[in-house]
Amino acid sequence: MSRPNIAVLGAGGLIGQEVASRLLEAGYPVVPVARRFSPAQETGFADRAVVLPVAALDGPALAQWLAERRVGLVVNCLGLLQDSGGERADEVHRAFVGRLLEAIAAQPEPPLLVHLSIPGRATEDGTEFSRTKRAAERMIAAATTPYVILRPGFVVAPAAYGGSALIRALAALPFDLPRGESGRPFAATDVGDIARTVGFLAERWRDGERRFAAVWDVMERAPGTVGGVVEGFRRRFGGPRPVLRLPSWLMTLAAAAGDGSAHLGWRPPVRGTALREMRRGVEGDPESWIAATGLEPASLEEALSHLAATVQERWFARLYLVKALVLASLVVFWCASGLISLSWAFSAAVAILTTHGFPPGLAFWATFLTSLGDIAVGITIAFRRTSRVGLAAGIVVSLGYWAAAAILAPDLWIEPLGALVKTGPAMVLMLVALTISDDR
Repeated sequence: MSRPNIAVLGAGGLIGQEVASRLLEAGYPVVPVARRFSPAQETGFADRAVVLPVAALDGPALAQWLAERRVGLVVNCLGLLQDSGGERADEVHRAFVGRLLEAIAAQPEPPLLVHLSIPGRATEDGTEFSRTKRAAERMIAAATTPYVILRPGFVVAPAAYGGSALIRALAALPFDLPRGESGRPFAATDVGDIARTVGFLAERWRDGERRFAAVWDVMERAPGTVGGVVEGFRRRFGGPRPVLRLPSWLMTLAAAAGDGSAHLGWRPPVRGTALREMRRGVEGDPESWIAATGLEPASLEEALSHLAATVQERWFARLYLVKALVLASLVVFWCASGLISLSWAFSAAVAILTTHGFPPGLAFWATFLTSLGDIAVGITIAFRRTSRVGLAAGIVVSLGYWAAAAILAPDLWIEPLGALVKTGPAMVLMLVALTISDDR
């Protein structure tokens, strides 16, 4: 009997990408599915990649798609840490799983659902993220279709996104986390263990087993702490020795700032939900998973040994938090520049143009419109969807100011405060922001 087709939903994400890639390398017929893939992911998956807003499909459409692809295993890696923009955790976790179960049950031979969830006890679920994840688990357990729920801990993978990127960034800083956060249990999971588990299930499915109803904690045997995980990354990538312990209130402030930026479409790793989940801790019991599969989980040290300790990894870790600072400073720079020119310095700006031969009316409107343009650039950079457009526009506008000054007012180049000269470093900073704007 041939190996079953494996549909990996959310194959553009950190876990989904690695699971799909490793299963493909092992020779399994995999259908990677995502709302969008990065150019590198499209190249890696080639013609196997399916660009599909699967979470938005209704039950009949999902059922038709599963039938057309003759799917034997559905690996659901979709997840959303916190409501952001038009996306809702309840829709991604609970409502979609309901439609997926309906679609699976409609198949002549229902495929096996392998669902990625979270560890911990339901009584400790204090966030919308964990509550909706747990609600999905209950729906799956109550259904009549075969299922296996996998509950990984903190996933260690070659790619870095969200929490995994934050841990790398913290390991590159000479700071310790606050004692409360640092001491929380934090079991790690090698992403390869998740892929191996799916491969094990695929083999059992090929051999004819259809009676699956299991919930497994997929994680290392001896869990460490949050601080221990950061220290492990620090040792692996050669980070600096900590010289200062961060105060807990700073973490809370950073989470509040992250929640604010989420309203602009950003998905920063430090948000209220992430902080509450970190303070809750990550722990579980992998013994039932080990007994059922015969797989031996990788420890944190073993998982980290699979990561390349290269200079590009250190660059990424150091730049990750700087990226937010760069973008925030550019937003402030452009908005403040426009607001100052439009208010207190408006008369002085108009006077500069009139002394260089501009008619008063033209000087007024030129100052007014360029001030609004500066503000518009700042606002455009602030929103995630338009940030790259805003950065490119900022570079073009700055070059325009340089060209206009060179033609109409060359003496401004030797102005004592060097306002035009300082525009050069600002353009370089915008170029840097464009260069590191990718999240995946």
